[in-house]
Amino acid sequence: MAAIVPLAPWLHIDWMLAVGLGWLAVGVAGVLAMHRLALVAHLLFPLGGLLGLVLFGVSLDALLGTPEVAVLPIGLPSLPFHLRLDSLAAFFLMVIGAASAGISAFAAGYFRQGEGTAPGLLCLEYHVFLASMAGVVLADDAYAFMVMWETMALSSYFLVTANHRIAEVRGAGYLYITMARLGAIAILLCFGVLQAGTGDYSFANMRAQSLSPFWASIGFGLAVFGFGAKAGILPLHVWLPEAHPAAPSPVSALMSGVMLNTAIYGLLRVSFDLLQLQLWWWGALLLALGLATALFGVVFAAVQTDMKRLLAYSSIENMGLLFVGMGLALIFFGHGMLPMAALALTATLYHVASHAFFKSLLFLGTGSVLHATSQRSLGKLGGLIRSMPWVGWLTLLGVLASAGLPPLGGFVSEWLLLQSFLFSPGLPIPLLTMLIPVVAALIALVAALAGYTMVKFFGVIFLGQPREERLTQAHDAGRWERAGMLWLAAGCILLGLLPVQVIGLLDPVTRQLVGAGLAERVSASGWLLAPNSLEQASYGPVIFLLGIVASCALAFVGVRRLYHGRMRRGPPWACGFPWGSARMQDTAEGFGQPIRQIFEPFFQMERELPTPFDTKPTYRVTVHDRFWRWLYVPVTTLAQWLARWVGLMQQGRIGVYLLYSFLTLLATLVMVMR
Repeated sequence: MAAIVPLAPWLHIDWMLAVGLGWLAVGVAGVLAMHRLALVAHLLFPLGGLLGLVLFGVSLDALLGTPEVAVLPIGLPSLPFHLRLDSLAAFFLMVIGAASAGISAFAAGYFRQGEGTAPGLLCLEYHVFLASMAGVVLADDAYAFMVMWETMALSSYFLVTANHRIAEVRGAGYLYITMARLGAIAILLCFGVLQAGTGDYSFANMRAQSLSPFWASIGFGLAVFGFGAKAGILPLHVWLPEAHPAAPSPVSALMSGVMLNTAIYGLLRVSFDLLQLQLWWWGALLLALGLATALFGVVFAAVQTDMKRLLAYSSIENMGLLFVGMGLALIFFGHGMLPMAALALTATLYHVASHAFFKSLLFLGTGSVLHATSQRSLGKLGGLIRSMPWVGWLTLLGVLASAGLPPLGGFVSEWLLLQSFLFSPGLPIPLLTMLIPVVAALIALVAALAGYTMVKFFGVIFLGQPREERLTQAHDAGRWERAGMLWLAAGCILLGLLPVQVIGLLDPVTRQLVGAGLAERVSASGWLLAPNSLEQASYGPVIFLLGIVASCALAFVGVRRLYHGRMRRGPPWACGFPWGSARMQDTAEGFGQPIRQIFEPFFQMERELPTPFDTKPTYRVTVHDRFWRWLYVPVTTLAQWLARWVGLMQQGRIGVYLLYSFLTLLATLVMVMR
């Protein structure tokens, strides 16, 4: 009797390929159930979320393992897909899986008939988008990477233009795909430089090349341009405030919380893995770009009156902070200060995870508000926490995390970033030693303005009185939407309460990229987070949380004892004015006025002011981006002018075209004979 040969155990990368194929199968099933909304929403999207949970669990287990490789014969005959799973890829796949699980659960209750695209087609585009993002992270050659990168861009374009019957949505989609094309060209040229003329575009071959400082800098510059265009770095940011508001809210959450992180992954892969030479001034370049982007994003977010545009500019700010963290890590690494490079890189990776959770949660909260009120304008909202308590309180958690307040995840990542700045005086270059503390102060300003913006966002939407009568009838989120938001809120809380454990998970990634980690140092302090030593700086999130709970409990007990349990209800104090109404409470424009006045040179503003004779006075301020007028309008004008001149050559006459061919032939012969 023949012996039964046991099947080889599945590797982590096999499970991840199965998840990707599962997402594609869910998308195909959506096409087969094109207009069956109940089946698509309540079966296929939850199934996609379950696959995201599987990806999260497998990536978490693979994070501490050894690298795994695979070759898929699905490309061209001599160009198969090379895949590789290492610690860096496992971390980003973990973020993709965790965030997509919550967003997919929310999407199961969000999508309705009349979104502009058939439910089954949305399901296909959505899950192809998820599978392509996972493919980008797993790719181990330029061919596979670019195929997955372009698939990600194309699928997200169709998702952005789901409501394609609206002209503004089509314009936003066109701008997005144009910037995506420019970025993809730069990334392709970067890979061309990294392969150093060998003709082998595998990442293993790129790692083996020793480029000169000149060519290494060219490759790095192309990577910054290409991945910076996807991340929304200044001045390549113009697509982001247009595309995110145009897309359905689950898609906005997926693009902001997940897709932007693939750009961070790509830049980390090129800078610390594929390039064997790291120059300190590369870090200074990223630091300057990141700082300018963060300041620009937070200032523009503070003056927005559209809630989705506000969150889009907030995403620009957070991408700037990530570039600052990567820049600081490169500066330290270029000077051989490996522990400090590990600290800055840990802060960057921590913020990647935190941003994925809180920004996805905020976009989902705006989606619930949009469905319940059909309003995106902050000036027409207010008091929604009474009619939408689930959405209000869960959004508050995302707001607190985005504002960088303890004990949530956003505080830990920004605190670690500031800690890395505090130890920069050890740098051997006096200019850097002098300038980096100034950058740290500006980062603190960005954090303060981010808190200001989040107070405006939450306060105007959920607090106060409803500005319109119909807002009192707004419905709360459904059970699928609540489940998705609860999952993301739990992520924000756990990232804030378990920093020591999370840094332990990040340790293999930092050791892979810079050869050092923080796990041993922080684990020695127990539950206290001390990235350098307890004497220098420490943070105890559990202690902080217990302090908040104890203070609230003492206040409650004190009030009960002092007033002997008696309660008296009365109208709220309004500075002695008894006739307050919703029209008199603070608006988004009024809240942002100090920022507009302070940073007025940043803005191009259009004001509509009332006169004393208006029977129905209105006040409107529109803020525009000066970069659009300074950079993109001249380029567009030049392109149109060149197109008109080229169009003059198209006479439609065969004789003219033969003349062109003859002249071209003569020019070629002259060049050859020389």
